Amino acid sequence: MKANVIEVIPEKCTGCRLCEMACSFHHNQECSTAKSRIKILQHSKWVFDCPLLCIQCVEAPCMESCPTQALSRDEATGVVVLNAEVCIGCGECLTACPLRALALDEERGTILKCDLCGGDPECVKWCPQEALILKEVDINSPARKAFAVKVSKYLEAVG
Repeated sequence: MKANVIEVIPEKCTGCRLCEMACSFHHNQECSTAKSRIKILQHSKWVFDCPLLCIQCVEAPCMESCPTQALSRDEATGVVVLNAEVCIGCGECLTACPLRALALDEERGTILKCDLCGGDPECVKWCPQEALILKEVDINSPARKAFAVKVSKYLEAVG
């Protein structure tokens, strides 16, 4: 299945957090890392910065774990989308996501999940280092699955 996704090039990320600010401003009209749908994983010991966001898994554990079916795949775009009106903020999807790519919006009682800004992601436009690239990919490719496993293992290791 082909879908537009944001490809992350971690070695280009400087940890500037402009992507987080652009995302939160686009969605909430305020600059707040807590309200961003993209997060910068920063590990000072290893001097490592890496953008984390939904990679639109083919077998999306977040979608499968949702008791209200607030998460579904848009068949036209391949993107896993949130129906905020149905989301009860239970957090099952947060636990299920192997990449920790979702967050809870405590004010609204729903989750925060990348929706690709409707196909024109602000984080990609604002990244000065081009560490984020929007491209059409086969979301079922072995390389994408290997990337997800690698990041998941890294996240387990750093806690």
